[in-house]
Parts: sequence; structure tokens; C-alpha cells
Amino acid sequence: MTTTDLTAMTGLELMRWMQTERPTDIPSIGRLLGMRFDEVDHGRIVISLDTRPDFANPLGTVHGGIAATLLDSVMGCAVHTTLPAGTGYTTLELKVNYIRAARTDGQILTAEGNVIHAGRRTATAEGKVLDDQGKLIAHATTTCMIL
Repeated sequence: MTTTDLTAMTGLELMRWMQTERPTDIPSIGRLLGMRFDEVDHGRIVISLDTRPDFANPLGTVHGGIAATLLDSVMGCAVHTTLPAGTGYTTLELKVNYIRAARTDGQILTAEGNVIHAGRRTATAEGKVLDDQGKLIAHATTTCMIL
């Protein structure tokens, strides 16, 4: 188990720590789905994953919940990069638009989240998921409450 004090880090420091250390001993949705932190900047996050058959919906394509989870993660983590140490957030609203299906055969999905507004009580962000051909799979917006 990690002995790093995660509560002492700013949001940006924590996200960069997650990117470089890639901890496997901390249970998370990212670990469950195999998410990788590809880029971490103030107000911006890029995460990717490889699809797999376990992600299938009854039609045999990637379940929309996978794209929604990627979007919630990149937008929420982008918001997190703007927060001081000891400050949390939670998603208040998530609006997802699905554009096309993704395959379950190891296709790389890449999600990017960008903060639009970071206030004292709320923050907003936008995100998109692209397939490995650069085609838009889904896009979204979120509102987060700062805790």
C-alpha cells in the first residue's frame, strides 16, 4: 500500500503523481478499466484505454457507460488539477452525446477533458472521446461542485 500523503498534494500534483507512479495498489475505476494518464496539465487531462470484449453491450459494441466513465473521469480530473490541496469536488451534472459505436477488439479510445470555468463553488468542463482513427465517439459537458 502506498505511504504517500495524497491529501497534502494539490490536484495538479496528485494527477501528475498518478501519471508517473501508476499505482496499482489503490482501487479505482481507472485501474478497473485500464485507464492511462497520457497528459496532465493545469485544467487539461488526456486519458486512454484499450477496449476489450468485457466492455460490450448486447449489440457487441462498447457500452456507452465506458465512454461516459471516460468523459466523467477526464473532465473531473481536469477540474481536480485546478484545486488546492485538501479540496475535493463531485460531479453535479453530466451531459453526454454519443456519436458512433466503438469496437471491443483492443481499439484505443482517447479522452480529453478541458476546464471551461473554475470557480469557488462550481466548475465546468468539456470532454471528447476519439477512437484510434481520430473519429469522434462521444462528447460531453459537466458541472462539478467544489467541496
